[in-house]
Amino acid sequence: MNPEKQPGNGTKVILVKRDAPRSEGGRNANLFEELRELAKAAGYRSVGEVTQTRFPDRKYQLGRGKVEELAELVEITGVEKVIFYNKLSTTQIYNISELCRCRVIDKFQLILEIFAKRATTHRSKLQVELAKLKYELPRARAVVSILKKEEKPGFMGLGGYEDSYEQDLKKRITRIESELETAEKDDESLRVYRRRQGLSLISLAGYTNAGKSTLFNTLVDEESEAMNMLFTTLVPMTRALDLGGRKALLTDTVGFIEELPHWMVDAFKSTLDGIFLSDIILLVADVSEKPEIVHQKLATCHDTLWDRINGVPVITVLNKADRLDPEELETRLEQIKYLAPNPILVSAKNGTGIPELKAEIFRHLPPPGRPVPLPSPIRPKGCLPSPGSMRKASCTTWNTGKKFLWIMKQGPRSSAGPGIWSGTLRNEMPGGSRLRVSVSVEM
Repeated sequence: MNPEKQPGNGTKVILVKRDAPRSEGGRNANLFEELRELAKAAGYRSVGEVTQTRFPDRKYQLGRGKVEELAELVEITGVEKVIFYNKLSTTQIYNISELCRCRVIDKFQLILEIFAKRATTHRSKLQVELAKLKYELPRARAVVSILKKEEKPGFMGLGGYEDSYEQDLKKRITRIESELETAEKDDESLRVYRRRQGLSLISLAGYTNAGKSTLFNTLVDEESEAMNMLFTTLVPMTRALDLGGRKALLTDTVGFIEELPHWMVDAFKSTLDGIFLSDIILLVADVSEKPEIVHQKLATCHDTLWDRINGVPVITVLNKADRLDPEELETRLEQIKYLAPNPILVSAKNGTGIPELKAEIFRHLPPPGRPVPLPSPIRPKGCLPSPGSMRKASCTTWNTGKKFLWIMKQGPRSSAGPGIWSGTLRNEMPGGSRLRVSVSVEM
């Protein structure tokens, strides 16, 4: 793609946000500032801002009169794009574009643009494409209906176009998911291998632009890219970490953001699993920000992590502590203590608190010689019995404690093939009966 045609590159934009009635003014201002930072990270230049407090309008998100004001501002400033903080439906994007005569996107499309610019590996490009496709899929029929208003093939409507476009998206999603699933299996095998070599896996997590990359550089004496910008890290980076005799690997990966949609989490599952399946997670936050912002960002991180980490120790690391004087710091800790009860205070830039952080990491390392979990069970294709002979059982692997739902025949079942380990478990069923379960995992 020609650089002049790529998103960003100094393109003039107008930023827009609708605030809900009775919402907190300070929080709204913080969210708008985040939109400014996202636009900056994507390379855009904001030349105008529009806000309105009201309930969402079904056709325009804002009120019709406010959108007409926005259209006038677009004409005066000559911008090429309008960026909304709020999630927009396909119909709203179309209606606003028709009035403003320019391209209209929402925050999630903006994030995808940033990810596309940061993606440098084959896998990260696949993940960005998958996220775009999952964003488009629920909107497929509305998009085709809008584009084909004057053309109605088939009897009484648009079925031919809609079905074809939707099916094409689904096929591309399936193809990419299959390729990423193979990469996930490779990652799982690599995690098992590293643990067998006595390596503990530690991950940096936190809100985007909390200073994770700078902390990573300080801990491992590395010089990876660390800029004061959202989403500078998209491709994970792993390096050896010296913990005084214990071997460990530290990984820096993509940051979180508020209201991260499930389809985006799903698309980047293979990357985020590097965090969720770690032995220790270092949750990094910028303590120098306003207390309400620190609170909101920590809460967002907790919401993203807690349902997925299965008891992994989390060490809260409050970065940029050197920017506050002792009294301010003490007040800040008191304000956020229920979200960060025993934090480690550091300054990744000047190295303050790094020895204490390493000592805390060492204290939470898993014991040497621990059992190494097998990769997650994988049912080979084509091994299911007929529906009439199926039974459901919740079984537990011998050393992970994770529960999986299997559908299988009563009695032993062997489906092992090349590269497959097969074992048998006995599982209690309701009513006191027992079921012999064949568990196969790919090695």
